[in-house]
Amino acid sequence: MKMRANELPVKPAKERTPKFRPVYTGLRTIIVQMGIGLLFIAGCSKADSAADDVAARESSVTVPSTKVVNVRAAQVQRSAFMDFIHITSSVEAYQDVTVSAEESGVITKYFVDKGTVLRRGQAIAKLKDDVLVTQLAEAQAAADLAREQFKRQKVLWQRDNIGSELAYLQAKSSYDATNARVNLLKIRLSNTTLKAPISGIFEEKYLDIGEMATPGQPIIRLINTDRVRIIGGVPERYALFVHPGDSAWITFDFLPGQQYAGLINFVGNAVNIGSRTFPIEIVLDNPHRSIKPQMVAGVNLVREQLDNVITVPQQIIMRLEDGYQLYVAQEFQGKLVAAARKVQLGPNYENRVVILEGLEVGELIITLGYQQVDHGTPVRVINAGSLAFATEGK
Repeated sequence: MKMRANELPVKPAKERTPKFRPVYTGLRTIIVQMGIGLLFIAGCSKADSAADDVAARESSVTVPSTKVVNVRAAQVQRSAFMDFIHITSSVEAYQDVTVSAEESGVITKYFVDKGTVLRRGQAIAKLKDDVLVTQLAEAQAAADLAREQFKRQKVLWQRDNIGSELAYLQAKSSYDATNARVNLLKIRLSNTTLKAPISGIFEEKYLDIGEMATPGQPIIRLINTDRVRIIGGVPERYALFVHPGDSAWITFDFLPGQQYAGLINFVGNAVNIGSRTFPIEIVLDNPHRSIKPQMVAGVNLVREQLDNVITVPQQIIMRLEDGYQLYVAQEFQGKLVAAARKVQLGPNYENRVVILEGLEVGELIITLGYQQVDHGTPVRVINAGSLAFATEGK
C-alpha cells in the first residue's frame, strides 16, 4: 500500500468473532436458583405460620363444660296477685285555716303561743278596742232613753188614748234602732278578740304585738292534722280503674316498712292539661300527728286483683331481642339440666311479675345461679330438700 505524505497508516480491522461468557452465565443461573430457593423457604415459613395461627385459634375454642353448677330453685305454683297503680302524692292538712281581722286595730296581746293545740272558740289574740268601747257606751245610753220614751208613749197611746199613732210608731222605731246599734257594736267589740274557728294547732303568726291589723288581713294560721288529706294525680289512661271508695295503700320514705290503708273519697272529673292527670284525694287518720303537711307519699291504688295466676321473681327474667326468657331445671337423658324457657309477661308489682304463658305448675324455676348457666348446662339444686323433685345432677 502506498502512503500519502502526512497521512497516518490505518490499522487493519480485525475479524470479530462471538465471545462466550461462561462465568457470567453461571452466576446468573446461581442467582436465579437462590431466588427460587428463598421464595420456597418464605412460602414454607408462611405455611408454617398459618398452620400455627390455625392451631392457636383451634386451641382457643371453648368446649362446653360438663361441670355441674349449683343453683337454687323454686317450684311453680299459682296464687293471687294484685296489680297496683303507683303514683307520687303530697300531704295536706285536713283543715288549714287562716284567721283574718274583722276590725281595724293594733294587736295588743296574744293569749297563746305558736304550737299550742287549740279548741274551737278559744281566744288567740286581742285588738285594741277603746274606741268601740266608748261607742258602745254611747249607744247603750241612747238605747236606754229610747226604751223609756217608747214605754211611756205606749202607755199614753194604748191606755189613755193620748197622742197619735204616728208618735207611738216613731218612739217604737227609735227604740228598735238604738237597740240594733247596741247589738252591732257588741258584735264589733267581740270581733276584736280573735278566736279559733276550728280545733287545731297554732301554726303561724303573721303580725306581732304592736302592729296594725286591717279588716281581711291574715293574722293567724291554724291547721288540724288529726287527719290528713293525700292529694295526687292519676294518669288519664287509668281513668276507668279509679273510683270513689276504692282501697289505697300509702307509704312514706321516713317510715320504712310501714303502710297505711285508706279509701279514695274524691276523684276529679277534669284532666290537668299540663300533666294529663286527674286528681284524687284520700283521707287518712293521723292520731299521733307523725304525718305532716307537704310530705311526699307513695300511693298504690288497686287496679286489678288476679286469682290463680303464676308469678315469679322479676330479677330472674332476661330480656331477649324477641321477648323474655328464664331458666328452668328439668331432666334430660337422666341428668338435671338448665333449660331456657321463653315466657310472656303480664302485670308486675314490686319484685313479682305474672307469667301469662311459658310455665306450668310444678316446674322448677332457677332463682339463684341463673347467671352461670346456659341452655343444657348440668345443674344441682342445693335446696332440693324442700322440693319434691329429682334434683341431683348426674
